[in-house]
Amino acid sequence: MFELLALTAVIYLFINRKKKVRKPRGIDAELRELVESTYYSDAMAAEIKGYLLSVVGDDRDGAEKFSDARIAQAQSILDKAGPSAFYWMTEIATQLAVLSAAKINGIGTNVESEIGAGPVTPESVVRIVVQG
Repeated sequence: MFELLALTAVIYLFINRKKKVRKPRGIDAELRELVESTYYSDAMAAEIKGYLLSVVGDDRDGAEKFSDARIAQAQSILDKAGPSAFYWMTEIATQLAVLSAAKINGIGTNVESEIGAGPVTPESVVRIVVQG
């Protein structure tokens, strides 16, 4: 009787076991992971750049600063990208502040040479500072 009960338990455990999900291995898996992470980084960079350009556009158009829509958009970016998005936006703001200080002090920058003789607008400066 005990053998039958033990055999039934072993069969039950064997049938209901959870198979371990194996992670793909090899060069193809590494390449796929690298490509996916690159696409994700590029997509997040483009989303942050678009956010910055929309904030500049809101400022130019006289829209409400710190509107609920812009704060929700920033929160969405922060939720998707995590602290790196906050760091990246802070880095861009720092670069723009350094660029403004250089312009006030009469120091030439590479942004002026890349923009050329065209009109210097906030959008063009963001596009130059945020390469991507």
